[in-house]
Amino acid sequence: MKPVVLSLGVLLLGIVSGWCSEKPKLNVLMIAVDDLRPELGCYGSPVARTPATDRLAEQGTVFLRAYCQQAVCSPSRTSLLLGRRPDTTKIYELQTHFRKYLPEVVTLPQHFKQHGYHTQGLSKIYHGGLDDPHSWSTPHWTPPGPGYGKAETLAALRQEQEELRKKFKGPAIEVLERDPKTGMPLKVSPARYRVRGPAWEAPDVPDDALPDGKTTAQALEVLQQLKDKPFFLAVGYLKPHLPFVAPKRYFDLYKREQLRLPSNPFPPKDVPALALTNWSELRGYKDIPAEGPLPEQTALDLIHAYYASVSYIDAQVGRLLEELERLGLREKTIVVLWGDHGWHLGEHGLWCKHTNFEVATRSPLVISAPAQKKPGAKCNALVEFVDIYPTLCQLCNLPIPDGLEGTSIAPLLDEPDRQWKTAAFSQYPRGRVMGYSMRTERYRYTEWRDPKSELPVAVELYDYQTDPHGDVNLAGTPQAAKLVEELGRQLKAGWQQARPPSPTVPAVENPR
Repeated sequence: MKPVVLSLGVLLLGIVSGWCSEKPKLNVLMIAVDDLRPELGCYGSPVARTPATDRLAEQGTVFLRAYCQQAVCSPSRTSLLLGRRPDTTKIYELQTHFRKYLPEVVTLPQHFKQHGYHTQGLSKIYHGGLDDPHSWSTPHWTPPGPGYGKAETLAALRQEQEELRKKFKGPAIEVLERDPKTGMPLKVSPARYRVRGPAWEAPDVPDDALPDGKTTAQALEVLQQLKDKPFFLAVGYLKPHLPFVAPKRYFDLYKREQLRLPSNPFPPKDVPALALTNWSELRGYKDIPAEGPLPEQTALDLIHAYYASVSYIDAQVGRLLEELERLGLREKTIVVLWGDHGWHLGEHGLWCKHTNFEVATRSPLVISAPAQKKPGAKCNALVEFVDIYPTLCQLCNLPIPDGLEGTSIAPLLDEPDRQWKTAAFSQYPRGRVMGYSMRTERYRYTEWRDPKSELPVAVELYDYQTDPHGDVNLAGTPQAAKLVEELGRQLKAGWQQARPPSPTVPAVENPR
């Protein structure tokens, strides 16, 4: 009998061990693309050549209406990586680190690190110069080398850089405040000077001669190193941010006759001046006029270069996905790709971002998770970038921290047509006035509010059912008065009242 009892004991021990053991952790590959508007094949672009992202979309879910919380780099990325909106993070510009106001906040990668993941960031994840060491298991990596590829451009820029350093007696940006414990920059100065070349360039160089190609090469090495441990790898790409520089072969993918100027190169009718910009970011480049509209040829050059830059980044995404497959990691890795905000390519007579318009606040979001029930689906639900933090927690079976201001969109991977949020919210400051913008199923409603009275000094209303490009501001028309009142109440009620009717139950850790 003794051997039988021993065998039963071993069997029971094995069963209990099985109950108490953790399921294997899913990895996360997060791909962040700077200034990427939904100019991708999987979003219906008839021109863009993006086969790798389109393949990822076939394996996951394309969120057709995903919105950032502020259409500029640092506020948007901070909001996404903290799962909190700009009025909570207090980050509205490019010079301040979020830990100045939220020193103890736990970021998305930091949360994964605290739950046993190796977390690593490559290139632009947080805004440049404002990285967060608490987020990573190993120091953040930045690609070496210049952003242009032609020798004559680089020589001219080096000379100008040296002259300006002598003139201003130091670097363009200075650290104004550091964390007293860690020495991490909390506040940096605005740039005292900028060295900028042409707005675009097509050097005849290999992918890895430019920073984004170097980032991919580094990411492939990191994936090989991490293949046997749970990881959260964040890979940031600089393009299609200005200047639009990509290897020449990506320009060659597009024929000039394919390219078109936007159909609405004019401000919306009755738009308040607060809603518009002079797109100073673009005007700082050598070949761009300081005032007035762009010449048609210049505009087409920029559109061509933007498409080429998008295709260059798509090729890098393809290299990452191929390496996941080669290493046998694809079936245990969640891939999430996002652009930090949209980008005007002449719509409304505007370029760059820095607005509350649809073109600036809407950006791509593609999520592919192992075992999702509806791969290849396109989801029309209104989703926000603050939703990414709780979504990845739920998909990886981690607890969702308190204080997040988004909703997990994991249920939409299985049921893309289910009822969801009634609105998505964005904002943008103009001096002392804050523009609060809300996208509903049919409308975009924006109030530009005075900070003292909190009353609107200007209002915008666009009806995308009758005006799909948002070319007419209806807010001041008598027939829209009642609707403006209703949408104003909804905007004031805020994101808390716009959540899905059946809130997602937070995920819990696997039983041990």
